[in-house]
Amino acid sequence: MAIEVRRPADGQTHASAYAPHGRHLLLTLGGCPAALLDDQPALAALVRRAAMATGATVLQVVSRRFAPQGVTALALLAESHASLHTYPEAGVAFWDCFTCGAACDPARSVAVLVAALRPATLTRQEIAR
Repeated sequence: MAIEVRRPADGQTHASAYAPHGRHLLLTLGGCPAALLDDQPALAALVRRAAMATGATVLQVVSRRFAPQGVTALALLAESHASLHTYPEAGVAFWDCFTCGAACDPARSVAVLVAALRPATLTRQEIAR
């Protein structure tokens, strides 16, 4: 895979152009009850609540249930996005929340998701972007 690095027109590296402007939280919630992971309306509402808990402005939430199972719910945020992908057959959900600016904190979504999905395990990764 080739990685392209773009530089300003003057050819100089400017620290401010590459400084992180947001936080990206990735969660894997394992051992969740299958029935919770296949309830599209409840998961869409959960994504809205979890995104709002970060301090973000939720502009729109869309969701889709897949056959035979599984749901994806996406929140378009004024500050970026959040998504939840569920795999009821495996008892796993994946949360991806990226927010820009200092006012939002994706970590505040964790308690909301854990309370609703009741995972047995949780893995977490945060990236400054």
